[in-house]
Amino acid sequence: MFARTLGAATLGVDGVLIDVEVDAASGLPHFDIVGLPDAAVKEAKERVRTAIRNAGIALRQEKVIINLAPADLHKDSPGLDLPMAMGLLTAYGIVPAEAVQDCLFAAELSLEGECRPIRGVLPMAIKARDMGLKAFYVAAANANEALLVEGLTVYAVHTLGELVDSLTGKQSLSPAVAAAQVAEEETFADDFADVQGQYQAKRALEIAAAGGHNVLMAGVPGAGKTMLARRLSSILPPLTREEALEVTKIYSIAGMLPSHGGLMTQRPFRSPHHTTSMAAMTGGGSVPRPGEVTLAHHGVLFLDELPEFSKAALEVLRQPLEDRCVTISRVHATLQFPSSFILVAAMNPCPCGYYGDESGARTCQCTPAEIRRYTRKISGPLLDRIDIHIRVPRVKYAELTAKKKAESSAAIRQRVVAARNRQLARLQGSGVFCNAQMNHRLLNLTCPLAKDAKMLLQQAFRTLHLSARSYDRIIKVSRTIADLDGAETIQAQHVAEAVQLRNDVGLNID
Repeated sequence: MFARTLGAATLGVDGVLIDVEVDAASGLPHFDIVGLPDAAVKEAKERVRTAIRNAGIALRQEKVIINLAPADLHKDSPGLDLPMAMGLLTAYGIVPAEAVQDCLFAAELSLEGECRPIRGVLPMAIKARDMGLKAFYVAAANANEALLVEGLTVYAVHTLGELVDSLTGKQSLSPAVAAAQVAEEETFADDFADVQGQYQAKRALEIAAAGGHNVLMAGVPGAGKTMLARRLSSILPPLTREEALEVTKIYSIAGMLPSHGGLMTQRPFRSPHHTTSMAAMTGGGSVPRPGEVTLAHHGVLFLDELPEFSKAALEVLRQPLEDRCVTISRVHATLQFPSSFILVAAMNPCPCGYYGDESGARTCQCTPAEIRRYTRKISGPLLDRIDIHIRVPRVKYAELTAKKKAESSAAIRQRVVAARNRQLARLQGSGVFCNAQMNHRLLNLTCPLAKDAKMLLQQAFRTLHLSARSYDRIIKVSRTIADLDGAETIQAQHVAEAVQLRNDVGLNID
């Protein structure tokens, strides 16, 4: 007796269909799973047999072999429990073969036969729709997630017995319906209206949000670097439908979706601790899972106390910052994860934190050698990939106690969205969506410089000994400043501000 059903797993950020082939033949009772399963999938034979028995279905004791194809793909999803159970029941003739044809099953089974949710349902649903499958059976807790994909019939299954009764015609199972969602305006607990003073830092973050630029903030302890960074998300443009689906896919695979399982509507903000390892930053595991750079996709990656991170963890950021993706090679797979994010880093200027404190409140006790050793962890190539470098000074008492309310995030966001819309119109058809993503060819096509702007940039290039990458990034920031001003051509004042924002920190990394 032979039967075939369809299950699914994830590979990178995409779903992949798994052919579950079941052969039940007379012989000594035996149950084996082949096709490169991991420990969790191998243990499914005990869950599947017990769940079937507790669902009130008696099976003959025979030799059973289950093959998971393709055989060279490592299988690590407990969601293969349900397709294996359905394949076994089909092989024994309990469920008609035509009832499971062109259907995808994905759920973990409890010993009582209950269907438990799994991670990665959204990319599986997208794959099912693309392959033209007629139905997708998932655990009830995963139904909202699967229903994000249009053009696919989703069934929410509570127990194995309920599914068997539905497929054998004993009772009907209606397709799941998405719960009505009330459109809510995005609300942020952190607002720039709460930040007194720090006008240059707020201006720099507005430019960063408008153009998707990376930012490094250096300043004495308590100046407000972390507070400013946490408010960057409140001025970023809303996620588009496509971006929201990409982010939701990533968090589905990572098992970090909210309990309601719906579409993620706010841009991610990730703030890993400085003890984070290199593998946790980029992604890891025998079959790689998303790391921090991928979890921050279309959002913000905030690295507080930047020099406290290990040098290895910082250096692996080079490829994601440049290519906006990260490639991870492991024994079982070589995968590419998206990692288009805004990097915001904060640091003290020295180990004690008070080097260059203009207020004179505290005197730096660090030796020049200690300061060099502290800042040397930030390599020149990594610093070169950060577009904006600013010093965040100590807030003055008069600014802290000012009665006048600071500008709100909503007002800043309006200017950011307007600038992004100008970029989208200018870069239409190029495959990039903001100024920070432009390559050198696009810079030449879309960034015309006024004559005085060219002269100023030439002088800055010679005086500051800029690299070719720094030259490109200054033009990108200048283009963003011009977009915020509504200017078609980059003027000298735009270049001057971009140059100042790139060299305001003055780190000694030699």
